[in-house]
Amino acid sequence: CGNRLIVEERQCCHRFACNTCPYVPNVTRKVTNRKYPKLKEADDVLGGAAAWENVDSTAEPCPKCEHPRAYFMQLQTRSADEPMTTCYKCGDVQCGHRWRD
Repeated sequence: CGNRLIVEERQCCHRFACNTCPYVPNVTRKVTNRKYPKLKEADDVLGGAAAWENVDSTAEPCPKCEHPRAYFMQLQTRSADEPMTTCYKCGDVQCGHRWRD
């Protein structure tokens, strides 16, 4: 039927069982299956490089190179009753340091 099977513990053995159909096979060998999802980079989640194309700049010094200007954008990263998160990117092209407030 395609449903997820549960494991039943019996006195003699373990067996798989379906909650909706009569499918009940005994477990005869060790069964494992691990699938690790590919994690996305934080940049992909926030829109990638394209998200920084049309943003404003402000007089915020970079904590890494102390360049006097930085680009910024605001994102709602928490629940709606929390304040928005301000993300900054250094205005110096060679530095490119990113931080948030």
